[in-house]
Amino acid sequence: MKGAIFDMDGTLLDSMQVWVHVGEQYLRNRGIEPEEGLGDVLFPMSMRDGAVYVKEKYNLPDPPDTIVTDMDAIVFAAYRDEVLPKPGVAAYLESLKKQGIPMAVATATNRPMVEAALARTGLAGYFKQIFTCTEIGAGKERPDIYLAAAKALGTHPADTWVFEDALYAIKTAKAAGFYTVGFYDETSRNDQEAIAGLADCYVREIQSVPTQDCT
Repeated sequence: MKGAIFDMDGTLLDSMQVWVHVGEQYLRNRGIEPEEGLGDVLFPMSMRDGAVYVKEKYNLPDPPDTIVTDMDAIVFAAYRDEVLPKPGVAAYLESLKKQGIPMAVATATNRPMVEAALARTGLAGYFKQIFTCTEIGAGKERPDIYLAAAKALGTHPADTWVFEDALYAIKTAKAAGFYTVGFYDETSRNDQEAIAGLADCYVREIQSVPTQDCT
């Protein structure tokens, strides 16, 4: 390993449940009790599609754009005030830092949320740079964000480890020549067998990953 690229949600931070439950929290803030399982319905949707669903399902007066803005505010507050690193993350990052291995974040989450969470949890100082899909102009179904991060780190993909919890992102990084480390997260529990079979290394917690060899 000469460089490391970390996904944020579900890998560095235990934050995926914020996204699962944002629609429920939005409704409760309005005094409306959500249907059971609403989070599972909304989670695969984009924020806007979820807002349209909530508006129509609960006959809300606000337009979808306003609902999106309100849900974004709920998510941002959680990143700013609540979400925590996954077990062992700080110690693992410290071990890489001591070895002089440069690190970057590659995330689909918007920068203000990323910076707020990493600053509060004390993780920000470990990373040379943060890359977001919005700023790159492509999601993780394309390798652009990983290639940009590796370039910033000054490392070749084959020498750069990508840490991810999402199957599609692991597929992308592996196809682009990166060494991939797959992580367990509850929101991707149904993909665990596929992730374990595809990733170069698969673990449930980051402290199980060696810093130089994953065999």
